[in-house]
Amino acid sequence: MRFSTQDWIKELNNAAVIDGSMSTALERLGCQLGDRLWTARCLAEKPELVKTVHLNYFRDGADCGITASYQATIPGLLAAGYSQEEAERIITSAVEIFQKARAQWWEEEGKAQGRVWPLCLGAIGPYGAYLADGSEYRGAYGISDDELYRFHKRRAELIWNAGADVLLFETQPSLKEVLVEARIAEELGADYWISFSCRDGRHICEGDLIRDCAVTLSEGFPHLRMIGVNCTKPEYIRSLIGEIQKGISIPVAVYPNSGEIYDPATKTWHGAADGRPFREYAEIYYESGAAAVGGCCTTCDEHIRQVAEVRDAFLKKPIRKIMP
Repeated sequence: MRFSTQDWIKELNNAAVIDGSMSTALERLGCQLGDRLWTARCLAEKPELVKTVHLNYFRDGADCGITASYQATIPGLLAAGYSQEEAERIITSAVEIFQKARAQWWEEEGKAQGRVWPLCLGAIGPYGAYLADGSEYRGAYGISDDELYRFHKRRAELIWNAGADVLLFETQPSLKEVLVEARIAEELGADYWISFSCRDGRHICEGDLIRDCAVTLSEGFPHLRMIGVNCTKPEYIRSLIGEIQKGISIPVAVYPNSGEIYDPATKTWHGAADGRPFREYAEIYYESGAAAVGGCCTTCDEHIRQVAEVRDAFLKKPIRKIMP
């Protein structure tokens, strides 16, 4: 039985905690993620470490978790030498690993602590992630809607049929691609979230105003449950929350990176964040109306602990801004 976004966010008083980076957490556990499969390599070869990452984030206070399927695409896995059957099995395993981690944590800690049953967000990265050249921060792939549809359809089916509560189309640089993905989710009857990658406080990476994207998605997409921003500089997020709210009334989710710059050649992050504690950003995001806050690339356990602490303090305030 799936847990709906509406029930989940209601139980959390419209202030949820999303987990942190899968890649950074896996690297801290000793995984080498320098090839085209990135986290999908670990998903295929070291699933026990993926489970450990999920368990740790639940213990840190996450109310939901993102499966390790972002980079797990059928074409990418085939190119790496896996068969079609093996590729589909690897993708499905991302949901199964999450479910096992969730059940274990629930029995060991969560139920006794009175926590909310964590929502399973089935990660689906953009076509640009499969290209493994940083295109998820540029978009403009130069391929047709039909090609995008064929690329995304089977993976979405596998993740949904495996039991994900939500399809999470994340780090999306392109409205064109998002509309294809939304069509697939609506055909499946699947609840889904859309999360954009953004170049500044107003525009998604391909250049459209995020407010216009929100307006486009505001009608005709009955299974869209959350819209937001991820893997974007934290200083842009407050503005982006406000821009989204001008275009659509559903809840907003935000999980930025910690401010570094991605190098697609080495698959690493460089530079420094702006020095502002992540907890201060989390407080700003909740106060600005975000219904769910977490972290993306380069964030880890301590960032999510900070978000959870901020959320708990935020809920105790007598006057709060809450999404309708």
